[in-house]
Amino acid sequence: MVLTASLFPFLCFGIGFLLNTIAIFYGSLAAIPFGTMVVVFVIWGFISFPLALLGTVVGRNWSGAPNNPCRVKTIPRPIPEKKWYLTPSVVSLMGGLLPFGSIFIEMYFVFTSFWNYKVYYVYGFMLLVFVILVIVTVCVTIVGTYFLLNAENYHWQWTSFFSAASTAVYVYLYSIYYYYVKTKMSGFFQTSFYFGYTMMFCLGLGILCGAVGFLGSNLFVRRIYRNIKCD
Repeated sequence: MVLTASLFPFLCFGIGFLLNTIAIFYGSLAAIPFGTMVVVFVIWGFISFPLALLGTVVGRNWSGAPNNPCRVKTIPRPIPEKKWYLTPSVVSLMGGLLPFGSIFIEMYFVFTSFWNYKVYYVYGFMLLVFVILVIVTVCVTIVGTYFLLNAENYHWQWTSFFSAASTAVYVYLYSIYYYYVKTKMSGFFQTSFYFGYTMMFCLGLGILCGAVGFLGSNLFVRRIYRNIKCD
């Protein structure tokens, strides 16, 4: 519960503090004033963090006992040996390829508008690409979950999350290509800011895609087990 409410903000705070220290060292106008950082931290500590804890407690109490769609055994059954391409790590890495392919072209325009200071105005197309990303992420994650269940591997929860979240890994790899091929940035200051802010963006994208993939897989698993007879 505490980890859920603090992991992503602490990662962003850590990266932002490091980048801000570099900006102050170089005397850049991009440096965030110390007072602003304190205000942001106070807002998180007294508003966002308590609300996250409250939402978790209310959600757990509201849901009550687990509503499993079928009878669940108390003793977990052993997971049989499986082929290498059905391991959770391979499924997780391969799961992000198609979602990344659905936003590959749009990522070029997003990076260009953000780092090359070009005007971006096709927000309707961006919304369409986002909807496509959500649909593709859900479909690919469901397929990966089905393969795991078909291989008698019931540890699908985190695999579905990381399978969808791996889209952010490919976006970050694309950002490395974009930095060396499409930009004229150089020096430690520009490099650190580019990869630091891109990392924060990819962290948020990974959590978003992971949540979408897990929710889709959860609905899929509950649906199929509700419609079959389990011994």
